[in-house]
Amino acid sequence: MTHPFLDLAPLGADRFAAIEDRVARLLSTGQDVVIMQGEALLPLEGAIRATAGPGTTALNVITGPYGQTFGDWLRDCGATVIDLAVPFHTAVTAEQIRQAFAEHPEIDFVSLVHAEAATGNTNPVAEIGEVVRAHGALFYLDAVASIGAEPVLPDAWGVDLCVIGAQKAMGGPAGVSAVSVSERAWARMAANPRAPRRSYLSLLDWKERWIDGGRRALLHAPAQLEMLALEACVERIEAAGLDAVMARHASAAAATRAGAVALGGGLEPYVYEARDAAPVATTLRAPSQTVASELVRRALEADPVVPLAAGGGALAKEMIRVNHYGADATPGAVRAGLAALGAALSEQGLPVDVEGALRAAEGAWR
Repeated sequence: MTHPFLDLAPLGADRFAAIEDRVARLLSTGQDVVIMQGEALLPLEGAIRATAGPGTTALNVITGPYGQTFGDWLRDCGATVIDLAVPFHTAVTAEQIRQAFAEHPEIDFVSLVHAEAATGNTNPVAEIGEVVRAHGALFYLDAVASIGAEPVLPDAWGVDLCVIGAQKAMGGPAGVSAVSVSERAWARMAANPRAPRRSYLSLLDWKERWIDGGRRALLHAPAQLEMLALEACVERIEAAGLDAVMARHASAAAATRAGAVALGGGLEPYVYEARDAAPVATTLRAPSQTVASELVRRALEADPVVPLAAGGGALAKEMIRVNHYGADATPGAVRAGLAALGAALSEQGLPVDVEGALRAAEGAWR
């Protein structure tokens, strides 16, 4: 028997390179783009291990759990790490980055997450990039959640390593990812004796055996289904228009925030200022007399497909996350999330106005 996922024609180097080119256009970048055959943690870790070592002094910005992970990787590479941690309910500012440089002029590497889906905040990368560029540090950016939901412009922002994944706002597969690499970053890798080589983590292997070879021979058999799914989701974004896709995510965020405020029951936006709120997920602070994970559990019992989750780890008690990325960046998904939360809060005896929340969400959709 045949199956649409099986017995596919081989994915050759030309097709693989063409998909890379489409991803590069999505990023408006002239840098090299490498598609890696794994979830985005692969290039996120690979890029740090390729460019950081005992001689590196890194400013690691922490606005959520991924920033904490990057600091661990940097330390494991032998780098000196200066953590700049800001409360998860806000965003880092360019002035805070500038102050860190003034206090530690030896900093030569900056790691930052653009949008933290886990905490619902987003950082002003364009402004931060100007400060980093003026200082001369290498700039590493996790744009996994933000790509497709808000502008991601590595060339314009001076980003040397920009990692993206398709599984959130792009609405694509989780098993494939990409990184854009500047010439400065390639030079840093080449000069780093600890950069992975002959390894699945190795970006230099892709540079030397794929890019420098004219992209004619792949390093290994490609993850064919994931590559085809990535191509399909890029095609869908191109057909709709990137601006339209980003506008849909912005509308979903605005509608969710407005609806949650109108719902009542003691719910509050976790990220205080709307300007700091990510367009991929809205985080909410659960009422003090409730447990966020329990509210989410009750909501999912009523509607198992509603895009709700509790915060991770210590945040499970206080944070509710409403995901509205990819296929869930729609009025219907926003309405379903608000209705399910309203029902869960009502079960706890808290006064809510579901109809008012739905009207507020509808009015906020742009």
